[in-house]
Amino acid sequence: MSASLDFSAITTNIENRYCKLTDETIAEIPKYFKLIQCNKNTLLVREGQYAYNTYYIVKGCARAYYVKEDKEITDWFAFENEFICSIHSFFNSVPSPHYIEILEDSILLEVTRTDAQSLSDKYHNFEKLQKEVVVHTLLKLQNRVEGLLFETAYNRYQNLLAAQPDITQRVPLTHIASHLGITLETLSRIRSPKYGI
Repeated sequence: MSASLDFSAITTNIENRYCKLTDETIAEIPKYFKLIQCNKNTLLVREGQYAYNTYYIVKGCARAYYVKEDKEITDWFAFENEFICSIHSFFNSVPSPHYIEILEDSILLEVTRTDAQSLSDKYHNFEKLQKEVVVHTLLKLQNRVEGLLFETAYNRYQNLLAAQPDITQRVPLTHIASHLGITLETLSRIRSPKYGI
C-alpha cells in the first residue's frame, strides 16, 4: 500500500484546501508522515490519553466525541483531505477530553507533534499549513456552536448535508443526531420527504 501511495496527489489536495507548499516541504512530507491503515471502529484516541499525533485522512472518515453521563456527543467529523487530532492534548500537553474514532476502514497519514514542530521550524509554509488546519477546525466547531444556538434542527441538518452530501451513507444516524444536538427520532422526522409539507 505505501509503495503505491501517491504523495504528489496528496500534497496537491492539501495545497488546494489549505495553502501552497514549497518543493522542499513536499519532498520532506514522506519522511515525516507515517502511513497507517485503520479498520472501522478503531479508537485513535481515548479520553484521558495524552495524544501527541495528528492525522491526515487520505481515505475514510473519523469523528471526535465526548462521553457525558454514558451518552456520546459527537463534536465534529473529518473526511478525506482533512486533519483530525485531540486539539487540547496535541497543543497543550494535557489528557484528551474526548475520543477519536474511525468510522470507515481508512487510510491515514500520521505525524507526531515533534516531527510537525521540526517541519514548522524548517519551513515557514508548513507552519502556515498548521495554522490553516487549526483555523479550519475551529471554524467548523464555531459553526456547530452557532447552529446549536441560532438555527432550527432542520437547518442544521441541511447545512451538514451541504458540507458533506454523502454523510448519511457513511456515518451512523445516531452520531449525526448527537452532532446536531437532537434525538434520533427528531432526525428521522426532519429527514422525511414529507417534513414541512
